[in-house]
Formats: sequence, C-alpha cells, structure tokens
Amino acid sequence: MMAAPSTEDVSKWHRWFAIEMNNLAWQHAEKPTRPPEEEEEMIHAAHAAALHWMQDGKEVNRARADMLLGQAHALAGNGKLAMFYAQRSIAYFSASETKDWEMAFVHAVLANAARTAGTSSTYAEHFWLAERLGATIADPEDREIFERTFHQIPSPA
Repeated sequence: MMAAPSTEDVSKWHRWFAIEMNNLAWQHAEKPTRPPEEEEEMIHAAHAAALHWMQDGKEVNRARADMLLGQAHALAGNGKLAMFYAQRSIAYFSASETKDWEMAFVHAVLANAARTAGTSSTYAEHFWLAERLGATIADPEDREIFERTFHQIPSPA
C-alpha cells in the first residue's frame, strides 16, 4: 500500500494544477474562436483552476479564478453563470488594493458577462470603464495581455 502524500506535497500539487489549468483556460479564452471541444476544455480547465485555488490559494487567487470563470462562461454563452462569477470577482477587487491591470480586466470581464447575459446598461458601463482603465495600465506586457482579452469584446454601439 502506498503512503499518503505529505500535506506539503498536496499543497504543491494543488498550486501546480491551479496554475496549469488557469493557463490552459486563458489560452483558449484568448483565441478569437474555439471549436466546441476547446470551449468545453476551457470551461473545465477554469473550474479545475478554481477548485485547486480553493484548496491552496489566497483570496486574491480565488477572485482571479472567479474572473476567469466569468470570462469562460461569457465566451461559452452562459450569461447567468458569467455574471455570477464576474460580479463575485469585481466585488473582491473593488474592496481590495488592486493592481491597475486587475481592475481593467475585471471590468472587461463583467462587460463581457453582461453582454452575454443581455444586460445592456451594465455591459456599456463596464466596457467603457475597462477601456479607460486599460489605457492606464503602466506595464506594457500587462497592457498587451489585457488587450488580447478586451479586443474580443464588441464595443457597445
């Protein structure tokens, strides 16, 4: 019979899987289009990342996982779930000391979730906030990552 892994090993594995699944989900989310099997993998990877962050992550990791879930569900057309996760994420980041890219990102994700859910006033409000905040992201690499996601969200007319 195999010995149970140490608590430290389990913690390391949760963190490793959280990061890997997070990266996989964002990789799919950043594509302009996805075949159905990639869309399904994106959703499962986002939920797997969230589960592993719940086991071995800080509150900010869980809020970022909610942001990812909001985006993944918005892209998959699941408006109600997208709004649930995006609103939970923005509640955390609005009440915390937040990096410039995170605040722009969370508004972009909420805009996309609201668009998918058919909530046009929330969509427009957060789209324009995301655009304004995205322009102020200090680090060029962070701004580029933000723009890969933001440019996929159609502008409200």
